[in-house]
Amino acid sequence: MNAYEVPLSVDDLELLRRRRSVKWRSHPRDVLPLPVAEMDFGLAAPVRDVLIQAVECSDTGYSFAGTELAQALVGFAADRWSWSIDPTAVVAVPDVGVGCVELLRVLGAPGDAVVINPPVYPPFPRWIAETGQRVVEVPLLHDPEASDVAAGGWRLDLDGLADAFAAGARTYLLCSPHNPVGRVHSNDELAAVVALAHEHGVTVIADEIHAPLVLPGSDFTAFLTVPGAAEVGVSVVSASKAFNLAGLKCAQVVTGSQPLRERVAGIPEDVASRVGHFGVLASIAAYADGAEWLDALLATLVLRHDQLGGLLSERLPQVHRQQPEATYLAWLDCRAIGDGATPHELFLERGRVAMEAGPVFGVQGSGWVRFNVATSESILDEAVARMASALT
Repeated sequence: MNAYEVPLSVDDLELLRRRRSVKWRSHPRDVLPLPVAEMDFGLAAPVRDVLIQAVECSDTGYSFAGTELAQALVGFAADRWSWSIDPTAVVAVPDVGVGCVELLRVLGAPGDAVVINPPVYPPFPRWIAETGQRVVEVPLLHDPEASDVAAGGWRLDLDGLADAFAAGARTYLLCSPHNPVGRVHSNDELAAVVALAHEHGVTVIADEIHAPLVLPGSDFTAFLTVPGAAEVGVSVVSASKAFNLAGLKCAQVVTGSQPLRERVAGIPEDVASRVGHFGVLASIAAYADGAEWLDALLATLVLRHDQLGGLLSERLPQVHRQQPEATYLAWLDCRAIGDGATPHELFLERGRVAMEAGPVFGVQGSGWVRFNVATSESILDEAVARMASALT
């Protein structure tokens, strides 16, 4: 039996406003902040306890991952995804963004073409630009009437990927599960990606930061478990999104073949030294002892997603919600609203609810917003009430 009650509890709004992260410092106090990917739930007990213990004994020095971090990830990946990881193939990096940038540097060269699938996490193009490489967009296909695709009918455009790879792309930055649409790419889709990568000599960097947040009823395929993927792909994972540890700075790069492992060894040694000490401690605790809390979180997110769907149907039928397969992020279609203003501006200015603007994920996000449901029932209710009032 899970020791955590579902739904997970959330502090009241006044206590939440005492937090000093970007979510709570980016807007005036009268705004409900639901854009950035931070959760309002309290920390998992194993994570909280290890951090308290470290502070109590003034354990605030430089990080030392040793073998413990890799071993904790190995156990977690095996239990969650039947993914067998060689612990010696795990490299610590400060966060997924740093990991992806450094991988782009060692796997490609300035001027190379890198493929992404918008609408997608906004830093992707910035990471590519940072390395002097070029963005090639292969947008997701979107057919909301498709009966064979969940998450609102979004899917990879495999023909488009084939064309981009054949045209000379060297690297493919894959978001899996996909942010913001909440799509969990199927095993067949990923197998097709692997085949295309082999055919055209493309290396796949799989950003799998949202993998622990795959919701019940959906099946996540770790990229490196796909036959042939180890020869063409590298994975970047972290406990940060699922356990709310972004500020602690710890992620992991994982390889599955010796040739790619040798290329990844080109990442400067000092990158690993910049990993946060608290990030290492918290990640080990999360991977090793956080399973029950994570299960309770996923059950809570199902309730919140369902609540949001009911509230929108009742109060804001103009806004169309897609049922995600993963993440605590809802991708809302607000194109029916109109009114001249972009939806996120309208809801912020008139309703005092902050959400992420769809266009920052690519032009395909025009008329959409990304909404964070990782909060309390009452805050979610208040947010939708304010959104509805913004349209009256």
